[in-house]
Amino acid sequence: MTCAELEILLSDYVDGTLRADERIAVESHLAQCGPCSELAQDVIGFQGFLERVPAVEPPAELVSRIIGQAPSRRFSWRKLWTGGIHVVLEPRYALGLAMTVLSVAMVARFTHFDARQLSAADLNPVKVWQSLENRTYRVWDRGVKRYETSRLVVETQSQWNAWTDQDLIRGNDRR
Repeated sequence: MTCAELEILLSDYVDGTLRADERIAVESHLAQCGPCSELAQDVIGFQGFLERVPAVEPPAELVSRIIGQAPSRRFSWRKLWTGGIHVVLEPRYALGLAMTVLSVAMVARFTHFDARQLSAADLNPVKVWQSLENRTYRVWDRGVKRYETSRLVVETQSQWNAWTDQDLIRGNDRR
């Protein structure tokens, strides 16, 4: 278990709502990882503090004031139009919305995202985080590899090494 997975499961662990296998994995990680065990102790201490705080009773007139100030729930096209939808129909907002939809569609197309293949298990926060983390590291490694193997960098490094070798040779001759 990674520290990121533990952070996701920590609240459920403190509440005692984890399955037995998850609880065992969290406890073994806490036994091995000092920073995570400190975090868990902080969360447990904070939960204990919250349990000691007395409950506050709201004033009796609070509910009537909230209801009195709440807007009417009746739907009216006129209220909707005067309330701000005409602002959204301005060209800059319409173009912004169109560009957002286009951008999302392009990203979905280029990443070969198919919403029909998405299942409930794919939306597990731990799996989403792991996938994102793995992809981030792969992209970073590819970028570093491309940078280090680019012609400009290789030639610059070889020239630099040649210069430093010459300076070392010259320095040895002067002594």
